[in-house]
Amino acid sequence: MKHIDYIIVGDGYAGLFFAHQLIKNNKSFVIYSEERKSASQVSAGIINPVVLKKFTTFWKAQEQIDFLKVTLNEIESYTGTNYMIEAPIHRIFHDENEQNLWLKKSGNEELSNFLDAKFDHLEVVKNDFNTGKVNQSARLQVSGFFTDLFGFLEKNTLLIKEKFDYEKLEASSGTYKDLQFKNIVFCEGMGVKENPFFSEIAVVPNKGHHIKVKLSQTIPENITIKKKHFLFPTDNGLHFYGGTYDREQLHHHIDETAVTQLINGLSEIYPFDFEVEEVNFGFRPTVKDRRPIIGRHETFENLYVFNGLGARGILNGCYFARDLYHFIEENIPLHQEVAVQRFK
Repeated sequence: MKHIDYIIVGDGYAGLFFAHQLIKNNKSFVIYSEERKSASQVSAGIINPVVLKKFTTFWKAQEQIDFLKVTLNEIESYTGTNYMIEAPIHRIFHDENEQNLWLKKSGNEELSNFLDAKFDHLEVVKNDFNTGKVNQSARLQVSGFFTDLFGFLEKNTLLIKEKFDYEKLEASSGTYKDLQFKNIVFCEGMGVKENPFFSEIAVVPNKGHHIKVKLSQTIPENITIKKKHFLFPTDNGLHFYGGTYDREQLHHHIDETAVTQLINGLSEIYPFDFEVEEVNFGFRPTVKDRRPIIGRHETFENLYVFNGLGARGILNGCYFARDLYHFIEENIPLHQEVAVQRFK
């Protein structure tokens, strides 16, 4: 029997950012990965402190941005790479009313650090009313982040590539197969619905599609363009455009309606020819109040859940991984806004 501090189940942003907290604090662990591309792995990787539909911010946005930068610097110390891409979002305005609203809100204390009061005009794409730049926005280099962290975990024999078998978990004795563990953290996204210990948590699947396209005319490389969806270059000569939000069509195959929506959306801002080379989709675990679900099982005190990151998987996953770690190790209470008990 091998003795370890933690088992992590799930290999998306929640699982990997929590794994980083364990690496940082010299805790022994293994992480179970089914080797299926999660919603995290097909995500856009957008790092954005602003709700771009309403020009508002959200709870702890600045703290999350600041902590992500620190964390990515720490991860760089063992992967050799910093995955932050400094490519600020430029939001295309629909009309003068949006321009005026942006300017008005840029003077608000909570938004002044994020909404740039100087407008920009972009070449190639349609932006008749110019664009507003979101300061402190960026992207994560998603494929490199996952590839390198999986490589590091595998090299250090911390990655177990198999589906977790709940029937072999003995929670009361803290054993799973040949492992004796102190704590287990379930970071499964929508896979949590198969988990007999946490299947009732209030996460709702939100299906998102994106396309990767080949553009006939190049666009600015050092920014992320946003109107209906995000447009930016990837590392293989293609451009990412997406993603959609759908709580109704939850089947596990491509929805052609979503693809058409994306093609039409891109055509609105990009007046040149393009070819769709790839279509991907994933299921975001969303929560009604738009905040994560974190906490301890009501019966088994060595079982924890870290879920509900939604469309802000990078910021939520990074920031609340630390809070969960301090809750488990030091019994520092979680914010009531994210605690699993808030739905009781």
